[in-house]
Amino acid sequence: MSDNTKRSQPPWTAPDGCNEPKLRLYNSLTRSKEVFIPQNGKQVKWYSCGPTVYDSSHMGHARSYISFDILRRVLTHYFNYDVLYVMNVTDIDDKIIKRARTNYLLEKYSQEMKCPNEVISSMNEALKLFDTKMAAETSPEKLEMYKKFLSKAQACLENLKLAVKDSKGGDKIRAVMETVIKDGKDPMADWLDLKRGSEVTDKAIYSALTKHFEEEYHKDMASLNVLPADVLTRVSEYVPEVVEFIQKIIDNGFAYEANGSVYFMTSKFDSEEKHSYAKLVPEAFGDEAALKEGEGDLSISQDQLSEKKSANDFALWKAAKPGEPTWDSPWGKGRPGWHIECSVMASCLLGDSMDIHTGGADLKFPHHDNELAQSEAYYGNNHWVRYFLHSGHLTIEGCKMSKSLKNFITIQDALKKYTSRQIRFMFLLHSWKDTMDYSASTMECALQYEKMVNEFFLNVKDILRDLPSKGSEAFQKWGPLEIELDQQFTECKSKVHQGLCDSVDTKAALDAVRTAIGQCNIYIQAKRASKQPFERNILENYASYVTNLLRIFGTIEGDLPIGFPVAGQGQSNVEEAVMPYLKTMASFRETVRQTAKNQKVTEILQLCDDLRDNVLPELGVRLEDREGEKSVVKLVDRETLMKEREMALKQAEEKRLKKEAARRKEEERQAAKEAQRRIPPSEMFKKDVDKYSKFDDKGMPTHDAKGEPISGKQIKKLTKLYQAQEKLYSEYNGGQ
Repeated sequence: MSDNTKRSQPPWTAPDGCNEPKLRLYNSLTRSKEVFIPQNGKQVKWYSCGPTVYDSSHMGHARSYISFDILRRVLTHYFNYDVLYVMNVTDIDDKIIKRARTNYLLEKYSQEMKCPNEVISSMNEALKLFDTKMAAETSPEKLEMYKKFLSKAQACLENLKLAVKDSKGGDKIRAVMETVIKDGKDPMADWLDLKRGSEVTDKAIYSALTKHFEEEYHKDMASLNVLPADVLTRVSEYVPEVVEFIQKIIDNGFAYEANGSVYFMTSKFDSEEKHSYAKLVPEAFGDEAALKEGEGDLSISQDQLSEKKSANDFALWKAAKPGEPTWDSPWGKGRPGWHIECSVMASCLLGDSMDIHTGGADLKFPHHDNELAQSEAYYGNNHWVRYFLHSGHLTIEGCKMSKSLKNFITIQDALKKYTSRQIRFMFLLHSWKDTMDYSASTMECALQYEKMVNEFFLNVKDILRDLPSKGSEAFQKWGPLEIELDQQFTECKSKVHQGLCDSVDTKAALDAVRTAIGQCNIYIQAKRASKQPFERNILENYASYVTNLLRIFGTIEGDLPIGFPVAGQGQSNVEEAVMPYLKTMASFRETVRQTAKNQKVTEILQLCDDLRDNVLPELGVRLEDREGEKSVVKLVDRETLMKEREMALKQAEEKRLKKEAARRKEEERQAAKEAQRRIPPSEMFKKDVDKYSKFDDKGMPTHDAKGEPISGKQIKKLTKLYQAQEKLYSEYNGGQ
């Protein structure tokens, strides 16, 4: 055989590889995780239900907005999709109309009220109306809330009656009258709205309310580091498009006009072969309570209900009523129904089919099911939304959070207690689609995770400062520790990827990061213990990866390569600028400290400790002394250091009190022992009259408290105690 065959190019075999996990999203339309396939390559058309701006945003809203912000960031910056994110602001709605009206009427009434007896009479009428409202309520939660309102209003009313009877000064009565209006505003608002609501005609009253709370909403989102939408739509800007949309639904045979209102025919739509009503929650079809709530408080009068051909039909256009803002339409003056608003605004921007629609789980039925029905009736298709993603509910200490129940914590209040990063960590540590609880325990988990990650960043940065960053000296030979750590790093990245592919499971991703940080800490400890040099690149890559992942999740702002920003956004070079000075100071202090130790100069040692424990933390600097090693300098948020110092002082005080209590207990024990030594053995049992009734000549008990002779076994025990006391008493008397 000729060797010439060896001189040709040998065949090459491609590796088998492995099955790369694909991104799957939990789709409410199928109630399962589906492979995510956008309709047009990497482009993703996304619509998200935004706020109804009639009150402050609360943590229940944050549940949706932060969750969807995380999903959006991951799809954009991790999976590299080109996302167009559209969100609406609902500024025409029954809740808005009623809130704006009642706020206006309450303020006007408060300004005009003069006579306390008139206020008493008005509140009595309001409470009668409120009693009727309570009698008709079927929700136990709302009924309990109404009882609280009623009790509060009745108490204020009684105070006013007493003030009128007892007070001689008009100023005091005026103050009590204002308290009645403030604390009894819920019953009073309903009464005023019934009596005078139809008189409110100025559109500016409604727009002023929505503008105020929309602006507040945007500030809240910025505080939570939630990215603004690419496109923001307001209902009030799309009324002409709403009218055109409704007209086409009528033309397509799925809607009808009745007394100036327009209703969607659910039965006609559902009877079509290619259509299905209540896609998301089929079992809720015909849920009368949910349907009424979806129509709004101002749209469920008996006259309006009788206009419908079916109880399942819902309003696309609501005919004008006194005291409501109105717009022109072919069916007369009126306003859009709630459900049609999102259909129109989303369709105007995203067309006949979008990739993703998001919203809270409480919107599935009837709001989102109605959106789907009317949009598919308009387009004649059955795929207006490809993937419907719903965020889970948020509870407070296990209880439902709701604006309508007035059981909520505003975002502003939450941010007074926790940072936006800590709140976001809480969400990241839970599945976006499941119910989660906002409580001290869930926030503590978030705080501990943040602390663990931050300490990792600080330790790695401290190590990297002393390692060469350029040239041949920046590379060290990898030993077994580096090889093992790299394998663990690879496993971490794989688990993170698997987690994010699994319907963006951020909890699984963070769990993988937690494990990886623990492994990296073990590597650092092993290197320090063996006095071996660190390998710069592996530590830097590790910390950079975690930083970038957390930046994708929205917990890190700015462009720092490693760690959380300390000095604020836009000042990422502060650490680099001040660290040489801080390290010089730390080195000088350590020299002084060691000299003071050797010469036993306690005053200087105390000054060194004061610099570490009190002066530097005020400047956002943590100094850690390590025996036999150089001190470690870390830049940390001042607020964090203040909390650490407060905790350290608290623990020191607890330790002091515990030590003091132990000392007192020992003193009491010694005193009791000393007192016991002074008792003659003949007297020691005689004080126990509840146990013994007769004694012999030596003072030994012979009969118990009931007069029964003491058993031989008990006599033996008592004899031992007697003999022990004889010894103690003898020692007390000098051994005599």
